[in-house]
Amino acid sequence: MSWSARCGGFLLAAALVLLCHPALAEKRVALVIGNSAYQNVPQLTNPANDGAVMTTTFKNAGFDVVDYRRDLTARETRRALRDFADAARDADIAVVYYAGHGMEVEGSNYLIPIDARLERDTDVYDETLSLDRILVAVEPAKKLRLVILDACRDNPFTRTMQRTVATRSLGRGLAKVEPTSPNTLIAYSAKAGSTAQDGDGTNSPFTLALSRHIATPGRDVRKAFGFVRDEVLKSTSNRQEPFVYGSLGGEDVPLVPGVPRVVTQMPVAPPVNAQADTRRDYELAMQIGNKGALNAFLAQYPDGFYASLAKLQLEKLAAEENRAAAAEKARVTEAERARLASEGARKDTLAKAEAEAKAAEQARIAAEKANQLAQQQAADAERKRQEQQLAATDNPRAATSPAASPQQGPQVAALTPASQPADLTKSVQLELRRVGCLTEDADGDWGSASRRSMSQFNRYAGTRLDTQAASADALQAIKLKQARVCPLVCQHGYKSDGDRCTRIVCAEGSFVNDDNECEKRRDKKPVVRRDTSDDEEAPSRRRARATPEPGMPMPPPNVGVGVGIGVGGGGLGVGIGVAPSIAPPRPQAQARPKPSSGQIYCDAYLCRPVRQGCRLEYRGGGGPANNASVEVCN
Repeated sequence: MSWSARCGGFLLAAALVLLCHPALAEKRVALVIGNSAYQNVPQLTNPANDGAVMTTTFKNAGFDVVDYRRDLTARETRRALRDFADAARDADIAVVYYAGHGMEVEGSNYLIPIDARLERDTDVYDETLSLDRILVAVEPAKKLRLVILDACRDNPFTRTMQRTVATRSLGRGLAKVEPTSPNTLIAYSAKAGSTAQDGDGTNSPFTLALSRHIATPGRDVRKAFGFVRDEVLKSTSNRQEPFVYGSLGGEDVPLVPGVPRVVTQMPVAPPVNAQADTRRDYELAMQIGNKGALNAFLAQYPDGFYASLAKLQLEKLAAEENRAAAAEKARVTEAERARLASEGARKDTLAKAEAEAKAAEQARIAAEKANQLAQQQAADAERKRQEQQLAATDNPRAATSPAASPQQGPQVAALTPASQPADLTKSVQLELRRVGCLTEDADGDWGSASRRSMSQFNRYAGTRLDTQAASADALQAIKLKQARVCPLVCQHGYKSDGDRCTRIVCAEGSFVNDDNECEKRRDKKPVVRRDTSDDEEAPSRRRARATPEPGMPMPPPNVGVGVGIGVGGGGLGVGIGVAPSIAPPRPQAQARPKPSSGQIYCDAYLCRPVRQGCRLEYRGGGGPANNASVEVCN
C-alpha cells in the first residue's frame, strides 16, 4: 500500500476519533428529566421512555456529561438544576431536556414536578418551577444554551384548579417566550398556545423525530429542528407543529461535530485500492461502535457494500434502544398495576391497569424478538465479511483481481463478531457470579443451577426476569447492579467476610454454638454425695443386712448372763439369768445406751441402772424372791 493511502487512512481515523471524542475540542453537558409518576393527577406513560431515548441519544453523540433524572419532586428538581449548573460552568454546550407536565399562568411558563398539589391558581408559584430557573442552569455555557421542552400536553391541573382572581389567565400549552441571553434556543414540542400529542407508541412523535435528527454529525442545530418540525407535522397530520424560540449567529452550531476537511499542501496520489480504504474506514467505525461513527461513515460512503453493513449496524443499535424503552415501559406499567392492586383500587381501574401492563409486556416481548433478529442479522453479515476477508488473505490474487468482490482485500483489523446465544448465556452467568447469585462456573449451559441463580436474583433485586433462558434484558438488568445482590451463605462454623467465607475462631474456653456464635464453656460442677455411717443407717436397712439371705447359715447366737443381787431386811438374794440373742454382725452397729439416773436396781435375777426420770422407793420386806425396793417412774 502506498504512503499516500496510509496517510489518508490515518487522517480519516483521526477524524473519526475527533468525532467520537468531542471533549478534545469542546465540552458538552446535558440534563434529561422525565416526569411520569405524578402523585395527584393521572400518571403519564411516555415521559420516562422519552427521557431514556434522549439519554441514549446524547451519550451516543459523545457528550461529556449526561445526567438522567426521572420522576423528580420540586426539591429534587431544584437540586438537580443546581448540580447541573456547576457542571455547565466550563462547558461550551449545555442542553436541558424536560418531558412531563407544564403550564402557562399570566404569560409565564412553569414546569410541574410530580408532587405538585395545585388546588388554586396561586399554588403555581409555590409548587412548580419557572422556565427562568431552567435558563439560569444553562447560563454558564459559552457557545450554545439549549432548552428542549416536551411539556405542551393537555394539563389536567387546570380542570380542577380554583381561580382566586377571575381575570387571571391560565393558558393552553405554553406561552411564547423570547430569550434575553445570547446564543440561547428554547424548543417546544408544540408552538405556543397549542398542545402536543403523546402518540400511539412508547415515545412521543416529537422525541422520536428529535432523536433521529438532533445528533447528526455536522448538522446545524437550527436545521436539525427544521427536520424535526417536518417529521412531526407529517406523523400527526399537521395537528402538531414544533417551534423554536431564540436566535444564533451566522456560523453553524452542531451538537455533534462533523468530519473535518483535511487540507494538505503536497499532492496526494489516488489510492491503489479504493475499496480497501472503504473497508478500513468501516472497521474503524465498527471499533468505535456508536451511532455517531456509523453516521459519519455513511456520510462519507453513502452507497455500496460497506454502507449496507453500516445500516445493518445502525438498525441493530435502534432495535436495542427500542427494546430498552419497551422494557422500561413494561416495568412502569407493572409497578402501577401492583400499586393499584395493593391499594384496593376499583375493579374497572384495576382491569384497565392490567390490560395496559399486559399490552406493555407484549410490546416488550415483540421488541426483544426484533432486537434479537437485528442482532443476528448484523452478526451474520459481519461474520460473512470476515470469512471473505480471510479467504482473500489466503489468496492474494483474488484480492487484486478485477473480478474480486468489493468486500475482499487484505485484512486490516479483526473485529469480534456479535455475541452468539452461547456467548450471551455465558455473559449472563458471569454477571450472576459477579453479583453473588451463581456459585458454579460459567460454562454457557443454562441448566438448573443457572435457573436457580436467576430466581435468586429476581428475589433479592425485585425483578421479574425470565428464568428459563438467558436474555439481553437479564444481562442489562444484572449489569446495572454495581454491588453484591444475593447474600453470601456460609456453612456452619464459617462467617461471611466480604465476598468470601472465613472460619470462626473463638477464644480459649469457648466454642461455636448452633447459632454460629462463640459461647463460653460451662465448668462441670462436682456432684455432692452424702456418706452415711453405720450408726445413721435406717433400721430397715440394718435389719436387712442382719437377716441372712436364703440358704445362708445363721450366725451363731450370743449368750448373755445377768447376775442380780437384792438386799432386804429379811436377807440377801442372788439371781442368775441366761438369755440368748442374735448379735448384730458389726459391734459398732449396736444402739447407744440411754442415759440413766445413776441408781442401780437389782432383783432376784439381775441388776440394771434405773431409767432416767425414774427412782427407787423402799417398800419394806425383802428376802428370797421378794424385793424391798421398786422402780417408780413419774
